[in-house]
Amino acid sequence: MKAMKKEYTLILSMIVLAVATRLLPHPPNFAPITGIALFAAAKLNKKLIAILVPLFCLFVTDLILGLSWINLFVYAAFGMISWIGMRQKKISIPTVLGSSLLFFVVSNFGVWLLHYPPTLEGLIACFALAIPFFVNTIAGDLVYTAVLFYSFSAIKNTYLKTA
Repeated sequence: MKAMKKEYTLILSMIVLAVATRLLPHPPNFAPITGIALFAAAKLNKKLIAILVPLFCLFVTDLILGLSWINLFVYAAFGMISWIGMRQKKISIPTVLGSSLLFFVVSNFGVWLLHYPPTLEGLIACFALAIPFFVNTIAGDLVYTAVLFYSFSAIKNTYLKTA
């Protein structure tokens, strides 16, 4: 029981550290939230909490960074990413890349609905202009997911071994 509590504390501590990086200067869309969503989905036993953790992290940091209508699409994307993470037996590179693509499509669909003409040309322009940000999304998602999973494994195997 004590080992489980230590592991849970480690999971939450790593999530808090990852969230803090969202508030530091970083390239646009190079953010920890996909990594947090997949990590929480894989490591937290209570699935409702696993879905709420990244949404809570987003909301708290968005209170500082700013809220807008696009947040509804962003939150929906991360809810879906958490759900996908819970359905995977193992979080893999294809899972991370699929999550990046899901975020790209859902968030930019929201941008198109809210800020572009409701035409095919507007949709194409919106997604075309978002492509440079997608590169950062993929990079951030791969980096943060890897750091969270590998750091957790290393710390758990080194410091949380049970006798």
